[in-house]
Amino acid sequence: MENKRSIKTDIVKESNFTRLCSTKSILTVNDSFPGPEIRVHKGDTVFVNVHNQGTYGITIHWHGVKMPRNPWSDGPEYVTQCPIPAGTNFTQEINFSTEEGTLWWHAHSDWSRATVHGAIIIYPAVGTTYPYPKPYGEQTIVLASWYKADVMEVLEEAVASGAEFNTSDAFTINGQPGALFDCSTGTTFRLPVKSGETYLLRIVNAILNEEMFFGIANHTITVVGTDGFYTKQLPLDFILITPGQTMDVLVTANQPASYYYMAASPFSDAENDFDNGTTTAILQYIGNESAPSPIPRPILPSYNDTDAAFNFSRSLRSLASADHPISVPKNITKRIFMAVSVNLVFCPNDSCSGTPDGDRMAASMNNQSFEFPSIDILQAYSSNISDVFTTDFPLEPPIFFNFTGDVNVTVYAGQGTKVMTLDYGEEVELVYQGTNVGNAQNHPMHLHGYSFFLVGTGTGNFNNQTDPLFYNLIDPPEANTIQLPRNGWSAIRFVADNPGVWFLHCHFERHTTWGMAAVIIVKDGGTTNTSMRPPPAYMPPCSNS
Repeated sequence: MENKRSIKTDIVKESNFTRLCSTKSILTVNDSFPGPEIRVHKGDTVFVNVHNQGTYGITIHWHGVKMPRNPWSDGPEYVTQCPIPAGTNFTQEINFSTEEGTLWWHAHSDWSRATVHGAIIIYPAVGTTYPYPKPYGEQTIVLASWYKADVMEVLEEAVASGAEFNTSDAFTINGQPGALFDCSTGTTFRLPVKSGETYLLRIVNAILNEEMFFGIANHTITVVGTDGFYTKQLPLDFILITPGQTMDVLVTANQPASYYYMAASPFSDAENDFDNGTTTAILQYIGNESAPSPIPRPILPSYNDTDAAFNFSRSLRSLASADHPISVPKNITKRIFMAVSVNLVFCPNDSCSGTPDGDRMAASMNNQSFEFPSIDILQAYSSNISDVFTTDFPLEPPIFFNFTGDVNVTVYAGQGTKVMTLDYGEEVELVYQGTNVGNAQNHPMHLHGYSFFLVGTGTGNFNNQTDPLFYNLIDPPEANTIQLPRNGWSAIRFVADNPGVWFLHCHFERHTTWGMAAVIIVKDGGTTNTSMRPPPAYMPPCSNS
């Protein structure tokens, strides 16, 4: 059966919203926060015409959609396109392939994704169904950040001084902070459920800078999918979901008919400031109109419970069934070892006021802090425009040291627009190594254009002789965003079979701003079907954004 092709229009514009007792203007899509959902079946194609009626340029990224051979519509600013200028529009072709479950879309320019984001629901292909009993109902749960200040002013202030960024004032569930915040009791999101029925919750972490624990009081939640791929069923009291990740969970309304809080609170194992608030919503049994006092709240791990975070991340497994098989690369032809750090970069004449030494906060991979060019890398690559990027991104750290111990190397990073290149069809193993340089912490690492298999993760320094002996090559989880543990390592594998220009970065917005990013160029494979598609007739210009 031919897959469906559809067209939709999204209007990016400023809208007024009242939260935390005050009203402010935020950038939205179609006047909604979170933005509208996109609902498709596996294998569909959607054309989205993005009209930018805001005041500055913007781009939209389809997070977790592989976009086979079509990086032109992927969306990261100055990587695959320049911003859509205010007052113009751009049509993006969204190609769904192997993804099935929940993904999301979001702005990918500066910090505008704080309010410009929404879920993507990918139903099974027509004629197929879920690998578990069809739930009675489903509900999307979007976790997001809320700032009383203008989020772009928060960004600009920190960039100007070189300092840490101010934290958000609240988290939200489906746009609402919840009853623990002033002026929020009457607006708390409510999910009505029928006793005895099972519901599918599609959870998206759209928060800018915090990983989150999530649970429902007195109820077990069973993970059945993550990042658009099915997992073996995993019943738990809580999940950990990092910025960029999506998780599908089942919950059965099998408790006494009443009200129960669902809640999300942060996990942070670093020394920097973070938003330590808890956002809540209500699971309300239909037919029970009176709330108990108090309403039960879930017991979530403390904000610095590294064991809870690490053990959860290690517990996910791919479904790896006959109907949903996986193929883990085993003949590795390219190895990348990526040391991930928070750093400093020099300010001219020690002119930055945000740090004691007059320098600027930065972040890096292999001691390279990524600088965004003024012409997007995809255009430069496709049209052979020189002096935009170089192809000498290091595939290993310039210096090997005790990455997770007492660091005796410089905290200063090099800067540049460096990319790494892969030949089509290479089987890649990329090992992320967390470091104790600067401010060590967990990092959510995301790769555009690909899903990959998390074959191993551990604490301390990666040992390339012994650690691979314990890789899971049978049913590792398939994902597009994974958690790199603080002072630990994570190993991923993928086949470089999607030609184009693809962004690799930490999904903490402050770390991307600081340069914890790189670009991977996958070369064409020599045939039409193994080569990047030509550009569309129109791409946003790089001169008017």
